[in-house]
Amino acid sequence: MGGVRFFGSRRIARSSAASREEPLDADLLRSDVENVLLDGPVGQLAGAAPRPVSRERVSAWLDASGFTYTVDNDGDLGGIWHGRVFSFLVLGDDGEVVQVRGQWHRQATIERLGEILEVCNAWNAERIWPTAYARVRDDGTVVVCAEVTTSLEHGATDDQLAQVLECGLSTGVMLFEHLDSVFPDPLQVTP
Repeated sequence: MGGVRFFGSRRIARSSAASREEPLDADLLRSDVENVLLDGPVGQLAGAAPRPVSRERVSAWLDASGFTYTVDNDGDLGGIWHGRVFSFLVLGDDGEVVQVRGQWHRQATIERLGEILEVCNAWNAERIWPTAYARVRDDGTVVVCAEVTTSLEHGATDDQLAQVLECGLSTGVMLFEHLDSVFPDPLQVTP
């Protein structure tokens, strides 16, 4: 198994060829656990320690990922991915909440609200991410949004933050592709 050890209850084979198990050496077991779980002696964190989330860290992830984005007057980050607008927000009293919010690139009339709500409710019942919802604008048009909101009050490593941001983008795009299949663009259909 390439040096991998599995820990937990030991099972004795129930065959006539069952062999006797060797007694566990506590020091060897401790060393094995440290090697598997930790990147150093007991008490030290493996890898990078979680740090507070900030717009600067989100911006650094966008830069490292090669994404083009804008910064609005409030300092919020946003851009277009797969033809859909996404925003990256750092919210909460202490900036402990990260939200990736996307908006479907099409609008619907108020008469289609019931159908859209059915699709959003079915999506939310079947999937964890993103949360799908419809908003009715003042002019009566309906837009569909996708949100992944995560509380990171204890901070996050760069990898953890990247995972949240990637999840928000990828699952948001999945929702919008689903909406495209349920509500095909009439201009894309051959007459």
